[in-house]
Amino acid sequence: MKIGVVSDTHRMTRFMDKAVPYLEECDLIIHAGDNYIDARYLYDATGVNVLAVVGNCDWDDAEDELFFEAGGKKFFVCHGDRYDVKYGTNMLQTKAERMGADVAVFGHSHVTHIETVNGILYINPGSMALPRGGSDRGFVILDIKEGKINVKEIKI
Repeated sequence: MKIGVVSDTHRMTRFMDKAVPYLEECDLIIHAGDNYIDARYLYDATGVNVLAVVGNCDWDDAEDELFFEAGGKKFFVCHGDRYDVKYGTNMLQTKAERMGADVAVFGHSHVTHIETVNGILYINPGSMALPRGGSDRGFVILDIKEGKINVKEIKI
């Protein structure tokens, strides 16, 4: 199973359009917020189901956290602002461990972060639109095969 992971697209369709050829090959897309409405844009452009949460720049009345299973792995998705991810992932780690997640997806900082801690894969794909901290514009594709997750960073 291939899962595209995006965040912080901020309604900048010119950058999302560059990601479409990669994302349309996925089985699922996860959008970690800012801007929630972009999940609909990505669905319309790719035809791939998009699961999304709202971020601190969103005004939509939608979920701010999701917990679901895909590819045999348990995913916890949030934007990250409520877990102070700009200052570290300690609060996020506590929540992900308590939820029994295999993968925790977040955004907010606009900085790419890929790390495994205590068996949980933490992924911030950075921002397609407004990268920070030396990160490139991009996103991540997870390829789950035989219980293993391969992480591929895509720069656009």
